[in-house]
Amino acid sequence: MKLLVGLGNPGEKYQQTRHNVGFMLAEEMAGRFGLNLKKKGYQGIYGVGRVAGQETTILLPQTFMNLSGTSVSAAYQSLGVSPGDLIVAHDDLDMPFGALRIRPEGGHGGHNGIRSICSDLGRGDFIRLKIGIGRPEYGDVTGHVLGRFSADERAVLSTLLERVADATEEILRNGVKSAMNLYNSSNLLEIT
Repeated sequence: MKLLVGLGNPGEKYQQTRHNVGFMLAEEMAGRFGLNLKKKGYQGIYGVGRVAGQETTILLPQTFMNLSGTSVSAAYQSLGVSPGDLIVAHDDLDMPFGALRIRPEGGHGGHNGIRSICSDLGRGDFIRLKIGIGRPEYGDVTGHVLGRFSADERAVLSTLLERVADATEEILRNGVKSAMNLYNSSNLLEIT
């Protein structure tokens, strides 16, 4: 069993905000493979089915970002998932919009959702899909993260999510190293 988690905040107020790009990727994958994200459990909303040839649970924690670990650890333990079979998609403030970085393990890098997951699992050896949202040149970082994408970003957001979904499929089909070789260190919006 693979566990694909998209991080975000629940509720209408946070829909389509930069901090919810993990939710958006999980929804993109669910739509691509015909999974309904309607089941309630693990303090989240989830769906189960075959994704890129793998039995997969896609989970959207409903605990708010800073407590994501509560939901993720409940699913992780209940499903008997191995660390290498846990994939967490989340926003990254320190990468430009359009960038993707895949990591097989690591620390939390200042991301409160990842910090919560590492703390609740007691480990950091799970796959991360870090989706760049950019850092504002000036002003309020929290407002930027919790704000909606700009008009220019919204114009290419669906293309970006499709390409992150392609990278996620690559992880599931051919492993994290193959996906890292294909997708790390590139701007997904420049791939033709």
